[in-house]
Amino acid sequence: MSFSGKYQLESQENFEPFMKAIGLPDELIQKGKDIKSVSEIEENGDDFKVTVTTGSKVLVNSFTLGKEAELETLTGEKVKSVVRREGNKLKVSLKGIDSVTELVDANTIVNTMTVGGIVYKRTSKRM
Repeated sequence: MSFSGKYQLESQENFEPFMKAIGLPDELIQKGKDIKSVSEIEENGDDFKVTVTTGSKVLVNSFTLGKEAELETLTGEKVKSVVRREGNKLKVSLKGIDSVTELVDANTIVNTMTVGGIVYKRTSKRM
């Protein structure tokens, strides 16, 4: 299955505790908690481009599986890391945040991020 496509956020769990844990200011947390972000994934072999649009904020990360890439975190910091694919999952660690993006079925992506025991889960549906 290909990750390629546009997905809109359907539901999320533990948004506020997770965002606090990674150091986002309360005003940004309050602004962002009700916005249905849109993720666009372009997959071309081992090359990926992921664009996440949340309101006026656009986060773009490009990477090649298994190769070090500079990725932007949720706080806007740039970190070098390696994204790996395990079946229908993309896994990466960014500054203590473990992120797993799973293609659950042809139309659903679940992104789970964990930091210090807090698990933030986002479920998005293909548009």
